[in-house]
Formats: sequence, structure tokens, C-alpha cells
Amino acid sequence: MVKTQEITIRTRGNCDVVDITGRVSEAVANSGLLEGTVTVFNVGSTAGITTTEFEPGLVNHDIEALFERIAPQGGRYEHEKTWHDDNGHSHVRASLLGPSLSVPVIDGSLTLGTWQQIILVDFDTRARTRTIICQMIGNDKA
Repeated sequence: MVKTQEITIRTRGNCDVVDITGRVSEAVANSGLLEGTVTVFNVGSTAGITTTEFEPGLVNHDIEALFERIAPQGGRYEHEKTWHDDNGHSHVRASLLGPSLSVPVIDGSLTLGTWQQIILVDFDTRARTRTIICQMIGNDKA
């Protein structure tokens, strides 16, 4: 079986970190998937998806500080020269994090650790509405 569900997420941009675990878990439950994999994919090139412990210090400071060291917002980016915009760092950061994540599903549930959540990190310079595709592949309950 293959089932696909779209999730819409509103973000604030500027390294906004959003916990999407509940929405992905709901998509899996609605699909009827019992055993298999869910791929969680961000449509767009200025946000990424990963897992982490969704706690205030990490998501409100540490993640942003990490990416600021690696790809600073005030850096020089050829992308900005080409397109005359201000989000070259957003594209670089999203490329480093990656647009997708695969999570095993066992007995109809996401296989995540106790402190592990699925997060979307929006690196763009403005608020956005993000589209996340959840594609479930495996055996259904029927």
C-alpha cells in the first residue's frame, strides 16, 4: 500500500522551529499503515526536516546559533546577486539540513525515541505557509 497526505504548516521564518510530530503521527494513523515507513518531505528549498529533542533552549537558541556559524545571514551569497533577494543563507542552511526524513512505522506508530520529535526548520527571511508531504509505504491494517 502507498498513501500520501499533505500537511500545511504556518511558520514565522528566520529559523522558526516547528514540532510536526503530532501531525505526522495523525497522517500515519489516518493512512491505516501498520508496518512500513513514512517519508516526511518539505516542498521548497528554504526549509528542512529532521529530528531532535523539542525543548526551548535547543529550538529557540542552539539550532539558530549553529546555522548562524555555518551559514551566516549577513554572509555573501551568489544566490542573492543572481536573484536580488536576501535569502541566500536560507537556501544553504536548508541544503545542509535536508528536505526529508524517513521514519519506520511499527504496529501503526512512529518509531521515535522518548525525547525525539520530528521538526520543520524554516530558514527563510519571512513567514511562510509550508507544504509537507507524508508518504506512507507498507502493510495496512486490513
